[in-house]
This record gives sequence, structure tokens and C-alpha cells, in this order.
Amino acid sequence: MKNIFYILILFSVLLTACTSGTPVPAGNAPTLQTYFATTDTGVRNGGVQVIPIKTPKGEFHVWTKRFGNNPKIKLLLLQGGPGCTHEYWECMESFLPAEGIEFIYYDQLGTGFSDDPKDTTMWDLSRYVEEVEQVRQALGLNKDNFYLLGHSWGGILAMQYALKYQDNLKGLIISNMMASCPEYGKYADDVLAKQMDPKVLDTIRMIEKKGDFDNPTYMGLLMPHFYNKHICRIPLDRWPEPMQRSLNKINQSLYVTMQGPSEFGIGGNLAKWDVKAQLPSIKTPTLVIGATHDTMDPEHMKWISTAVQKGRFLLCPNGGHMCMWDDQKTYMAGLISYLKDVDSGAMK
Repeated sequence: MKNIFYILILFSVLLTACTSGTPVPAGNAPTLQTYFATTDTGVRNGGVQVIPIKTPKGEFHVWTKRFGNNPKIKLLLLQGGPGCTHEYWECMESFLPAEGIEFIYYDQLGTGFSDDPKDTTMWDLSRYVEEVEQVRQALGLNKDNFYLLGHSWGGILAMQYALKYQDNLKGLIISNMMASCPEYGKYADDVLAKQMDPKVLDTIRMIEKKGDFDNPTYMGLLMPHFYNKHICRIPLDRWPEPMQRSLNKINQSLYVTMQGPSEFGIGGNLAKWDVKAQLPSIKTPTLVIGATHDTMDPEHMKWISTAVQKGRFLLCPNGGHMCMWDDQKTYMAGLISYLKDVDSGAMK
């Protein structure tokens, strides 16, 4: 009789939880209450943390913002450009909170809400690696919870960070970036350029040869013939506002110094960057995301997933370089699956 009483009590508790809309925790999975629990002390500021960064040129400050709270999965987002802002990652808000995944916006030095030293000697890959490490320490990220997602230039930064600091990582995501800038340039010349109308390409090349990058004809041709085919394949008049907002705020000094002035290939101080031979040393579980219509060779992206010790490849068949927008469901489903598999130990 006593056992029946306890069973009825348990059934009543479960029924109340289900009908009240409060989820019953599965193991250590975050609940609505724990995911949105504040970690701020004093005045609550929505998860914003401005972090002091020590550099060879003195101390500067970078802006971060935490969304959600999950002690086991903390995803730091590195945007591309170089020089874009964190804002094109705002699409994450439509997918990751429902899965209980914590993510962190971060404007790298010289972008968005972070300080801009206006010093081109600061636009240096090795310095940015040390910046990411200081951000990691300030946010309390470690090998038990720290996932690093780098897109485009952010992918270069993520790979370089992993090569030096992978013992701090739980997972690495390389999104839409090859492991060799010379091969990226070759792909642009040998594959992407040949897909363009020859007359349009000749005009673009002529403008680039003259260094006339402010000529409105340049972007006027690139937008429909290159950007809309390889950057984001959503019709130009419907490009997502957060993505446009981020692109419109790009730090041109940072972009030109590291990428170079041309929209085709790469010609800045990253032009010779190549870590293909070092990839086998990466033992962190790694997701590599490529897209069929990307500016980056999807076959090279697939190869990266085989070069690292524990790799997985995700292809976005309908996507371009910004496939978190133009092949969104594929991108987000693959990212979420990877994060959960690493967290559960299914990807070892």
C-alpha cells in the first residue's frame, strides 16, 4: 500500500510538471530557468562583458555578450571579414537557445563595439591569437566547455588558435575557410573567375589593375555577378538585415591590411598563410563546414576534416560563403548535432 502511495505521488509531480509547461530536467540538460539564469553581479547588463586586452601597443578593450547559460557548452563566435562585426551571427538566436546552447558574441579588436587602435601594425594574426586567449581566460572558458567557431577570416584565427592552444578547447568549428590562402587564391582564379561572364570579369580586372576600388562600377558588377552567387545566394533585395548591418560596418583598414583590396582572392598580409601541414596535430574534435557555391573550395574543406585527428564534414549544398543564412537549416542542424555529439562523448 505504501509503494502505491509513493507511485501516486511521483505520478502527480510528473503530471504537474508537464501540464505547467516546466520541463523535467534530463540529466544535466539546461532548463528554461537555468539557461536564462543571470550570472551578472550588481546591475544586470544582458550578459555584456568588456574585457581589457594587453597588447604590444598598450591596453585596449574588446566587447563580448553572453547569450544563455550552459556550463558544458559555451560557443565563442569569431566573425570574418577581416573587419566585420559580430552582428551577422544574430541568426544564432533563432536556433541555439531552443537547444540550451550558450553562445558568446565577440567583436575582435578594431571591430564593432570594441576599441579601434587605428594602427595597422595591430592587424596581425599572431596578436589576434593572443587576444582570443585573453578573452577565453576572462570569460572562464576551458577544455570542459569551450567550443570555438570561426567563420571565414575567423576560421583562420580559429585554426591558428587551435594549433597553439588546443588543450583549452572542447571543440573546434571551421566554417567556410580553407587551410591555405594561396590555394584559396588559386581557387578564385581557376574556378570562380571562370564561372563569371568574361566581359564582366575583364572590367573587374581592369578596375583592380588601376587600383580604382572606389569606382562604383566595381561593386556594381561584383554584387550581382559574384556576391549574390558565392557570398549569399538570397536575392539581393532580401539580404538579411543583420548580415547587411555587419558588412556595412566593416573596418576597411583592417580588411585591406589583412585581406587586400581585391574582392577576388587574397593579397594582404595573410596572402602566404598556410597551415595544411600542421593540421594533423589538431586532436580536438573538429567540425568543418563548407558550401557548394562558396568562395572556398568545398572539396578542400572536406579534406580538412580528414586531415585533423577527429574530424567531421558538413556540406551546405544550397549555400554560399554565408551559408548560416542561405542554407540555414542545414548549417544549424549540423552545428547543433556536432555540439551535442561532442558533449555526450559520441564524437571522440
